[in-house]
Amino acid sequence: MADQCMLVGEKEGMKAATNESNFIYSPMSIRAALSLAALGAKRETLNQMLSFLGYDTIANLKAASARLVHVIKTSDSDHDSGPELSFVNGIWFDQSKFLMPEFLQVAASVYKAFTECVDFNQPNKVTKEVNDWVEKETNGKIKDLIPINSMSPLDQVILCNALHFKGAWQHKFNKSQTRDKTFHLLNGNTIQTPFMTSKQDQFITSFSGFSVLRLPFRQTRDFSRSFSMNIILPNDTTGFIPLMQRISNEPNFINQHTPKMQMSVGMFMVPKFKVSFGFEVSQVLKDLGMELPFNGDADFTGMALGLNGRCDLSLNRMHHKASIEVDEDGAEADAATAVVFQMQQCSIRPVNFVADHPFMFAVVEDLSGAVLFLGHVVNPLNA
Repeated sequence: MADQCMLVGEKEGMKAATNESNFIYSPMSIRAALSLAALGAKRETLNQMLSFLGYDTIANLKAASARLVHVIKTSDSDHDSGPELSFVNGIWFDQSKFLMPEFLQVAASVYKAFTECVDFNQPNKVTKEVNDWVEKETNGKIKDLIPINSMSPLDQVILCNALHFKGAWQHKFNKSQTRDKTFHLLNGNTIQTPFMTSKQDQFITSFSGFSVLRLPFRQTRDFSRSFSMNIILPNDTTGFIPLMQRISNEPNFINQHTPKMQMSVGMFMVPKFKVSFGFEVSQVLKDLGMELPFNGDADFTGMALGLNGRCDLSLNRMHHKASIEVDEDGAEADAATAVVFQMQQCSIRPVNFVADHPFMFAVVEDLSGAVLFLGHVVNPLNA
């Protein structure tokens, strides 16, 4: 089965490619945000989110979430020669909401998430607080994750994560050898752009219709984690769109096509590049079949309850942004995802009250609840 979080990117990536735009997103950031949201879901809402994420039970989801966070746990720069890596989570909730203790426990223990009570009656203030946090945690690379004026007092809870990665190549490129060369665009035109090159042996494997280059990052001293960048290159521009679709739809495509052996290279050129992209994810999720969390039947009572007890939460919007910069020294990439929950718009149906048959009545003192008079009417004409 295809990874649904990968399909989210495939749909947006196709749009970007059609518009001849660069594209980047973080499947891990999106998956982590949806997984945390699912931990607060109940009944059919939970079942649909589990199915979307590819898990059978809530226990499996929790275990997978713990593994996910462990993989991208924050590195200790004082004792770690590998990439800088940071993954942080935050929860902002309205003062009218009571967050469920079990949800808070999982959010804190698994996701290391902090929680903050805010007043969503000041939506732009909340927006600024979340955006400032994201900008700080991504070293200024992700700004304005949640658009200004997009929030309203109906919004009640925001789940947000920020992912930062900065790694140096195991073998850096020599900047003095970088030269402008021709790059062929999808529309047939060409541009001149800086290309990096090296005589160093490289991890390269050729497949039918495409080749893959793996550029390893400098590893941690204890070799506990290893990171690389794979560049998947179709043989020509006509193979680009089919290759995008294949990567999204084939589980483990990237792992199954990762080069394992170093090869000597002849002509070897990789462009320097810098890409930023952001999009609103909710419609894509609905198109992929995850509709229940967004409608009035959503059940997130495992996350929070309202003071009035009438209307619970439904998932309203999901904002995602990512950026990457690749040069001779290495790569720096950042991503952030914010899931915004809104108070369900409870429809108010007309209520009929026709006292055309015997009824009871009571005269009550409201503050004390004392019943002063109690009776009934079976015939209004009788005195």
